[in-house]
Amino acid sequence: MANTYTQIHVQFVFAVKYRNGLIQPSIKAELYQYISGILKPHNHKLLAINGMPDHIHIFIGMRPTQSISDLMQDIKGNSSKWINEKNFLKIKFEWQEGYGAFSYSKSHVNNVIDYIKNQEEHHKKESFRDEYLKFLKAFEIEYDERYIFKDLI
Repeated sequence: MANTYTQIHVQFVFAVKYRNGLIQPSIKAELYQYISGILKPHNHKLLAINGMPDHIHIFIGMRPTQSISDLMQDIKGNSSKWINEKNFLKIKFEWQEGYGAFSYSKSHVNNVIDYIKNQEEHHKKESFRDEYLKFLKAFEIEYDERYIFKDLI
């Protein structure tokens, strides 16, 4: 779109269904590369991607060519289909319903990138559930406890 100028930085957080720890180091890099390929046709700029076996953080410079919900549907739907087609796992892979999307000003970009890069270290001290609830509280997002990412079964 001519004469459209934006600066939109969004961090997405979502979990593996039932928070099963299925994103193992053996598939992590390839999964992240696949997800970065989903972003390219819409000209979103990947700033950071990392996570733990049970969840993922993606931080992008988002272009207004796609809605957040459509982007999340593309990422979650296509990546789960790809994981299953590659037969990385002995069970069916699924992402849990829902996601968090948190926007940041330019002045916070480097801190968010550092935070995402250091997920492994961060989660030695804090659970995913506690981390996610902190995001919701910090961004003053009302939530229903029934719909917070479900614990492991």
